[in-house]
Amino acid sequence: MKKVIKALVIIIAIILVITAIIGIFIWTKLNKINYEKISKEDIEISAGVEENLKEYRNIAIFGIDTRENTYSGSRTDCIIIASINQNTKEVRLVSVYRDTYLEISKYGLDKVNHAYAYGGAALSMSTLNTNLDLDITEFVTVNFESTKDIIDKMGGVKITVTSAEASQIPGIKSAGTYNLTGEQALAYGRIRKIDSDYARTERMRTVLTEVFNKAKKMSVADLNNVLDKVLPEVYTNITKSDILTLIPQIASYSIVDSKGWPYETKGIMLNGVWYGPPINLEKNVSQLHKELFAQDDYVPTDKVKEISNKIIQKTGYR
Repeated sequence: MKKVIKALVIIIAIILVITAIIGIFIWTKLNKINYEKISKEDIEISAGVEENLKEYRNIAIFGIDTRENTYSGSRTDCIIIASINQNTKEVRLVSVYRDTYLEISKYGLDKVNHAYAYGGAALSMSTLNTNLDLDITEFVTVNFESTKDIIDKMGGVKITVTSAEASQIPGIKSAGTYNLTGEQALAYGRIRKIDSDYARTERMRTVLTEVFNKAKKMSVADLNNVLDKVLPEVYTNITKSDILTLIPQIASYSIVDSKGWPYETKGIMLNGVWYGPPINLEKNVSQLHKELFAQDDYVPTDKVKEISNKIIQKTGYR
């Protein structure tokens, strides 16, 4: 009996040592991430919203239009809200069109992508929260060069392109399904000439979805190589301990829907600048909560109603 107990103690000790080694390994990897301390107090959230969305974890993903390894003063070329249902593990993605005419705290009505240049991730999250009745307090920012590197390290992503899209992608001559390199996938995601910004954001979500799905299937060794390249180019306020709790759950997550927002919008020139105001903000926010959170007949907060009225007064669009 003593021998059995001794053997069990040795096995448990070995398991603990292995677990500790793995933990140290992952912790070391996470040290490569650029951590930006943004407290909850730095982010504006309308009253009652957090309680309303307590079953969801909403994270902002920002793509920056810079080729430099600095994000300060940069505008966001891509804004995606990743909404995670914490009960079902279903993930829904919503791209906010970069020209969307919303209210930025202390700056007034402007393009939503200007918020990052004015006040970084904190102001961008606050802008999304106050205009869309959300409770985002976490973000991940990457630049387009890092996106290209990520895809190359993963061995490319498989995407089906139309003949019109093929004409905009280096090395692609005709419609079909291709394993795109990082450069090709980035070109695909940034196409605007053949259609619209709305279609462009859909292509960006397609690339993101394919990257996510491929990462779930990668071996530990391959994923390790990707992380070595990716992590130094990522900025986030998600703590290492939170990331460690997320990692084991990734395989259980599935992206079930992907859309662009606002659902109804119409371009307008104001003082020589092109904007895309929602028509109207209240209605678009109600629809967003129905799509993301299954909240039928959602009534926006007074803050959203106030901003909606300002947009109507400025544009005349109801």
